[in-house]
Amino acid sequence: MIRPLSALFGLFSRDLGIDLGTANTLVYVRGKGIVISEPSVVAVDKKTKRVLAVGVEAKAMVGKTPESIVAVRPLKDGVIADFDTVEVMLHYFIRKVHSQQLLTPHPRVVIGIPSGVTEVEKRAAKDAALSAGAREAYTIEEPMAAAIGAGLPINEPVGSMIVDIGGGTTEVAVISLGGIVVNRSIRVAGDEIDEAIVQWARRDHNLIIGERTAENAKIAAGSAYPLEEERRVVLRGRDVLTGLPKAVEVSSVEIREAIAGPVNQIIEAVRSCVEETPPELLADIMERGIVLAGGGALLMGLDKRLQAELRIPVYLADDPLTCVARGTGRVAEALHLYQRALQGTQQRRTPATSTSTT
Repeated sequence: MIRPLSALFGLFSRDLGIDLGTANTLVYVRGKGIVISEPSVVAVDKKTKRVLAVGVEAKAMVGKTPESIVAVRPLKDGVIADFDTVEVMLHYFIRKVHSQQLLTPHPRVVIGIPSGVTEVEKRAAKDAALSAGAREAYTIEEPMAAAIGAGLPINEPVGSMIVDIGGGTTEVAVISLGGIVVNRSIRVAGDEIDEAIVQWARRDHNLIIGERTAENAKIAAGSAYPLEEERRVVLRGRDVLTGLPKAVEVSSVEIREAIAGPVNQIIEAVRSCVEETPPELLADIMERGIVLAGGGALLMGLDKRLQAELRIPVYLADDPLTCVARGTGRVAEALHLYQRALQGTQQRRTPATSTSTT
């Protein structure tokens, strides 16, 4: 429910596009671009339930807090797992964007959500934004937002294919005439790749490492395809047997084998989407290529691996980390141009209907 004078206050608020991600939250402000990029983490005092920190400050506390303080990631696999904490996080980001204003902000907000979510999960995202102070809240499916952010011609009668690999989900979609024709959404992405490294280090090296160490190893030496020059990285953690500090030097070849499971699942999701794509749209994609977006797209050699497996050109979007945020922002700036894309979040056309329009 919009509070009295909310519409008036909206005149002094900045419309926002929000990529509410499992790992990171990015906020796009109308007319300014992306102004916030912070971890989706909230530090909470378990005894008092008081929020102590949000974003960068809270992420720095992960694994380093006293027992009474927990660093919470309130989104799991791209959807809200802790409504109250997400509301606090959104309220913090909305206030931060409007920090120079005296009036309470009531912006119009567009939120990117995974394409495989339920109506209940979709409603939770809208409700969290409204509870955090938004006067209007819209949702748009993340692959559509990523395609808009990557500059793909989503409203034209040609097939475009986007693969958005985030922290919690991988979204694959074929888009034409402003709608999603075929899509796949799997809850395997960057987090699962990190977890695979954690499990491998314990299993093969009797080494207990944290998720931040695993993520750093993935960035430094993780790959999906043989590198021209293989790399080495040192993992530091605790010995399973002795409990003492331990350091192990490993190669990018070993890490590639360690993360093969989740990487193969992502590739299979893309392959499945290609196999279901109508022939005319597939012809467009073979000519125009597949575009990779999201932080997971930065995994070294992933584009080469996909290209080798599918025999379709594969390209990395410009600044892939920000594609969803830029897409939600562009929609917030011009809602009237993207009505079809927004409607697609509630009612998607069937592949048969979409094919007949091409």
